[in-house]
Amino acid sequence: MPMKTSKNHLIFNVLEALREGFTHFSGPSRVALLYAEKRDDPMRVCDPEDLLRGHEPKLKELYLDSDAWRADAPDTRDMKRFGQIYALPNLHLSGLISFGGRSRSIFYQMWFTEHHPDMCSVLPTERWLEHATYLLSHDFATAKTFYTDSSRYVLREYATHAVHDAILDGLNLKIGWDSRLRIYPILDAVLEISKTPEEGAWPRGKLVFVEETLLKDIPFMVVFPERERPSISNAKHIRKILLAVEHSERWLVSEGRTLVGIGRGPLPDCRISAEFFGSYGFLRFNGQPMCSFSEGRFYSSNRRAKLVQLEEALLTSDLDPAAAHTLFQITAALVHGAQERKHGCTLVLDLGAQPLSISGHLLENPLDLQDPANLDLAKSLSKMDGALHIGADVKLHRFACLLDGRIVPGEDRSRGARYNSALRFSAEHHQAIIVVVSSDRPVSVVQGGVELAAMCPWSPSFTVGGMPPTLSDWISLG
Repeated sequence: MPMKTSKNHLIFNVLEALREGFTHFSGPSRVALLYAEKRDDPMRVCDPEDLLRGHEPKLKELYLDSDAWRADAPDTRDMKRFGQIYALPNLHLSGLISFGGRSRSIFYQMWFTEHHPDMCSVLPTERWLEHATYLLSHDFATAKTFYTDSSRYVLREYATHAVHDAILDGLNLKIGWDSRLRIYPILDAVLEISKTPEEGAWPRGKLVFVEETLLKDIPFMVVFPERERPSISNAKHIRKILLAVEHSERWLVSEGRTLVGIGRGPLPDCRISAEFFGSYGFLRFNGQPMCSFSEGRFYSSNRRAKLVQLEEALLTSDLDPAAAHTLFQITAALVHGAQERKHGCTLVLDLGAQPLSISGHLLENPLDLQDPANLDLAKSLSKMDGALHIGADVKLHRFACLLDGRIVPGEDRSRGARYNSALRFSAEHHQAIIVVVSSDRPVSVVQGGVELAAMCPWSPSFTVGGMPPTLSDWISLG
């Protein structure tokens, strides 16, 4: 295999592995790469899904109008052949997460992926991109000697390692390199406990991990004798004891190896917390969310509904921006309320000057949903069969509404009556936006008889055999 083709193949493998891994971790994701193998090489672009489109002016400013990325760089020839990277931080382009580096084998590389709006934290994703930077540099360094697909398999299943690396960086900043907390056993224990039911119920409550030197600062209610402390690897035992803290302000305390006791009150700043909410949970570092977990895997999602499509539809409507923002906030509160109570519902957002006439329970005096008491009542009414009818005045006009209409293309029998009724109704009433919340599917936003999608299907344009275009050519082709 010619050297250029071989290196193109290495890039393609890493790019595909990142895309697949991020899709499992964060939902459908795109990945792109900017790189220059040698100091005098032009910047090249690997962007098979057009992730970087829309950022051409900034990329032109950084890499074509200025030569600082090349001229101000250290001499990579003096770097070690393996294991040494000069890190380049996130470029903070809107809607993107990026990380890159310089090495002896690749003068410059910068990886990009999407910043999903429901991410708990960007830190694990940045660590993932950082590892991709290391692996591609290593692959380029050994390309003349042998070829391997190992980077693809490593990066595709890197979620747990990315969470580990993000937490470890935080511990090193807070405590230093002498931290005695071992992250991998903690992550393994959290996932194992999350999969362990007790009398048919999934775990609830909080488990906190702190440095052994900080145990003296914990406000303990109960301390177990040192020789009788359960190992955190014994998921079944920890799960039983977790019953003592569920639905309370108490929490279990561990120093990373065993369960020390039960505490209540203020926690030390430097801590790892696992919060169990039945079928899912959240992992936090220093009180800040790092990721969620469910079904034995870590995810970037904060498990809040993605309402980006709804926000865009309201902002582009004829509503006053302030009114659109208020309606969005009220709708988000109703959606999140339905998700927290684990029931489905349908919301009809009627943007017309005169409310539609819909079959349902009409209220003589519409409820102002900006009143917290009325909003709470609307959350309860949303549990009933039928839709809530909300006007542009942010008032509830009807509940238990029946949505009907003629058959439309794009109906999906697997989605059930709520979804397909929303398609039919919105196809005949263009002044309405329908929000469908299902207990087992993502939230759907429907308008004009179609579901509003955040991303169109894509067709990869980068092939293994072809040389990626230079940045200047890529911009001119756009």
